[in-house]
Amino acid sequence: MKILVLNAGSSSLKYQLIDMDKNDVLAKGLVERIGQEGSKITHKANGQVLVIEKACKDHTDGIQLMLDALLDPEKGALKSMDEIGAVGHRVLHGGELFSASCLINEEVKAAIRANIPLGPLHNPANLQGIEACEKVMPNTPNVAVFDTAFHQTMPAKAYMYGVPYKYYEELHVRRYGFHGTSHRYVSKRACEFLGLDRNNTRVITCHLGNGSSMAAVMNGKCVDTSMGITPLEGVIMGTRSGNMDPAVVQFIANNKNMTVDQVLNMCNKESGLLGISGVSSDMRDVDTAADEGNERAILARDMLHYGIKKYIGSYAAAMGGVDVIVFTAGIGENGDDLRASVMSGFEFLGVKIDPAKNKGCRSEAVISADDSKVKIVVIPTNEELVIAQDTLCIVTGKAID
Repeated sequence: MKILVLNAGSSSLKYQLIDMDKNDVLAKGLVERIGQEGSKITHKANGQVLVIEKACKDHTDGIQLMLDALLDPEKGALKSMDEIGAVGHRVLHGGELFSASCLINEEVKAAIRANIPLGPLHNPANLQGIEACEKVMPNTPNVAVFDTAFHQTMPAKAYMYGVPYKYYEELHVRRYGFHGTSHRYVSKRACEFLGLDRNNTRVITCHLGNGSSMAAVMNGKCVDTSMGITPLEGVIMGTRSGNMDPAVVQFIANNKNMTVDQVLNMCNKESGLLGISGVSSDMRDVDTAADEGNERAILARDMLHYGIKKYIGSYAAAMGGVDVIVFTAGIGENGDDLRASVMSGFEFLGVKIDPAKNKGCRSEAVISADDSKVKIVVIPTNEELVIAQDTLCIVTGKAID
């Protein structure tokens, strides 16, 4: 079966067409600037690239543009839309309503809509993508795969905040966590790669990119994660502040005559690596500036490394030890200097990185020393494959692993 995987943003649409019989990516692409001037699609299939500039007033137009590219006689990957067996949608926030992926119906769409206050930037776009597919491909089943679902196994002691309990009861204020499909994939793949029983293994997964999160995965289940009710909590990120005293929001608002919404917008879009370094939100640029002696860039880099190190230590304590530490996503997969810095000082836990194995590693590999009691691995993430696998399982009636 061929599964179309969609990740709809507010003005963009990423997609992959995957042949599930062979786990081959037949095509992938990006529709960008939806609802804006200069909208276009960049489509890759059969070793060729197709770029089409065409006005897209909404996601329905974007979906149609994607299908036109997939059906292109020369650079497409399909002869008929009937070849698409199902569509898997990445949905950011499922709240407490969804602990697994599910077939989309009106009730599910209503629940996604009800979670818009928890995911105001992403859930509306996810819904637009779903409804656009329903309009353009009315007979094709759609499946929702939630970013938050994997973390629903956390115990209350890990997901509750120390505010009056009524706010949990009335507003569902709690930690939800994100990057769930990535943490789920790499924690499972790491155990497969190392020949370990994931039902008897303690894994710490470090998804490090422009958005970063860590998770403690014990016996295949998430028991804690760093992001919270929104993706703002945790380590500093590209433009996100990460953890801080909540009173900082009030202090800045009062002293700079800003609203709470304005301060939180600043925390989400102007902070993190960008705000500290003053250079960029891109770790590569920050590293270059730091290597050239830029003190603020050095500080930003040090803050990130220190924050990751603290989470690894706390999760090892929470699980009574750790068997595997996984690095994934853009920075985690490519940042050998970051991995070396973060792992230094953990020798007391039996963690020892091998400098030669780590240097230049950009693919699936063990980078711990032979005598390390804890395995350190790099596992490239594959969220699209997880979405496609869940979609296939649901539409064919197979159990999800």
